[in-house]
Parts: sequence; structure tokens; C-alpha cells
Amino acid sequence: MRRIAIYGKGGIGKSTTSSNVTAALCERGLKVMQIGCDPKSDSTGLLLGGKRPLTVLNAVRGGGSPALDDIVFEGYGGSLCVECGGPKPGTGCAGRGIIAAFETLERLGAVEHFRPDVVIYDVLGDVVCGGFAMPIRNGYARDIFVVTSGEMMSLYAAGNIAEAVKGFSDSGYARFGGLIQNSRAIRGEDGKVREAAEELGTEVIAVLPRSETVQECEAMGMTVIQGAPDSAQAEAYRSLASELLRRSEEAAGGLRGM
Repeated sequence: MRRIAIYGKGGIGKSTTSSNVTAALCERGLKVMQIGCDPKSDSTGLLLGGKRPLTVLNAVRGGGSPALDDIVFEGYGGSLCVECGGPKPGTGCAGRGIIAAFETLERLGAVEHFRPDVVIYDVLGDVVCGGFAMPIRNGYARDIFVVTSGEMMSLYAAGNIAEAVKGFSDSGYARFGGLIQNSRAIRGEDGKVREAAEELGTEVIAVLPRSETVQECEAMGMTVIQGAPDSAQAEAYRSLASELLRRSEEAAGGLRGM
């Protein structure tokens, strides 16, 4: 089982990237579970036709005892979609909410029940503390990748995430796999991202071009893989999915289940 976490600053396109990677892997016949770890709960919408599913936190709020069928939803290509959710604004800590959601999924034995080939964690990377560090710190994910552009704050967040992974690598859990450039067409972008990768001691594993096809498919509530399967952008996502699989081939066994 491959366990991959895709981090990135809010608004950088990590959920769009994650969903298209999931769709591309499902297209190849793999069973993929995507777990959205963002309090906005919008990670899996493109896989679910634009719908927002019941989140784990909403299912357990008020003492509820959900079953797996209440919080795991089938999406495009047989993908398994989960949203951790978050607290109501101003009423709690989003990081603690993610911890509670992970504990619920683990208690219900989600991974053991569905036995996915790949688990993708889509994680907000503006901060890497508390629940947002769960995939790195607690052995849920093995390989960590960061979606970034050439914009300063995006690269700053990528640096923080890389540093966090390095801090936990001694525990034998996660390893940093590289940067995924989600292009914004800013001046000198390719060079800026490559330079940042060199400073972090890693590499740019894929460059996703800026394309209106992404927005067109999102407006239909679809991934590019579903909405424009023959497009150049779809091929870019398929190539990224293959690269993520290749780079996670050596993932060690014995990681904790959920």
C-alpha cells in the first residue's frame, strides 16, 4: 500500500492536484482512498461531482457513532473519498479536529476494511503543527510531496514543510519526495522553483502548466481526467501520478493502519 501526503499552502491547487492524481490512478485500475485534511472540506468535491460529503467531524459531533458507510463515499472511478472536516469558525482548533477525525477512521478500521492500493492525504500546509502534522509525525504517510508555485509565500510554506519532514525523519516515518510545481505563469517561475528545490536538497518532480482546462472542468464539478480526458493537462496529471507511484515504490511495510 502506498501512503502519500500532498501538502501545500492554501489556494495553491493541492486539492485539484490530489484529485486529478487520484482520478488518474483509478483510471489505471488502482483502488485509491483520498483523505481531505483541510477544514474547508473541499478536497474530494471534484471526485464527487461537485458535492460535499458529510465530514468525519460532523458525523461524530454531538456524540455520534458513525459507520464507515457514513463517512467514506465512492467517487469517480471507484475512488474512496473522506473529508476530515473542521470546527465551526471561532469555536475550536482545526488541527485538533484532524486528530479526532484520524482517531475515528482508525477506530473504524477504514484502511483494513477497504484495503486501498494507495492512500492520498491532502493536507493544508500553511502551518505544520498539531493535526496538520499527523500524516508526517504519526506514520500515516510515507512519502511527502509539496505543491508550490514560484510565489514567495508558496515557496516559504514548502520550506516549512520540508523542515518538518526532516525533523520527523529520524523516527523512520516520512520522507520528503520533492516539489510539484503548479504553475502560475509568473516571471522566472521555473527558475525560482528549481532554486528553492536545490536549497531544500530536493528536486522538482513535475511541472504542471497553467491551463484554462482546469477551471473549465472545475466549473462542471469534475477533474480534468474525467472532464477533458484527451487534453494535454490530463496527460500532465497522468504523468505526475506515474511519477508519484514510481517514487513511492520503496515504501516500507509495517506502517500503522487506520
